[in-house]
Amino acid sequence: MDLITPAQRDELFDSFERDAFHLELRDDYGSPVEDTPYARWQRGEPDDYAWLGPWMKLMKRVTSEGKTVRRVRVVSEPHTQYVTWEHSLTHFNIEAGEDIRWLPRQQLPDGVTFPMDGNDWWLYDDRLLAVGHFDSEGRVLGSESVEDPDTVAECVRLRDLLWAAATPHAEYKL
Repeated sequence: MDLITPAQRDELFDSFERDAFHLELRDDYGSPVEDTPYARWQRGEPDDYAWLGPWMKLMKRVTSEGKTVRRVRVVSEPHTQYVTWEHSLTHFNIEAGEDIRWLPRQQLPDGVTFPMDGNDWWLYDDRLLAVGHFDSEGRVLGSESVEDPDTVAECVRLRDLLWAAATPHAEYKL
């Protein structure tokens, strides 16, 4: 399987037309961009958040064009340290125009199964998936591009179901 890099996946934000949706299913992520800020947070040290700049700039540009960027974060309770840190940063995503909702695993609708072997995915315009792949330690390996209509349709259905069941960020308290 050919994987695109995170940078190549981010380039997909230049070509989608209406809606980008991210389903997040992990309670911890390993990303070189986040390693140092996360370690600082764990030690109680301040952060200048400069590392968020490129993503925030991209999201502000995309959403200012009238496009939507949404996420559902399916999380375990009690929360991991990573999810607690992620929640503390989500206001930056919201300020940049993203719409983020949270869904505790125990509140998943009955019978939900996750396609794509339970991996996270971005869905662009209900036609293209970028499915995240991770190593055994949770480090991002890259994304697989999927355009199979049946697989995409299953992900659209799941997106709509989970979006309706999830709690908006402003209402989700840790």
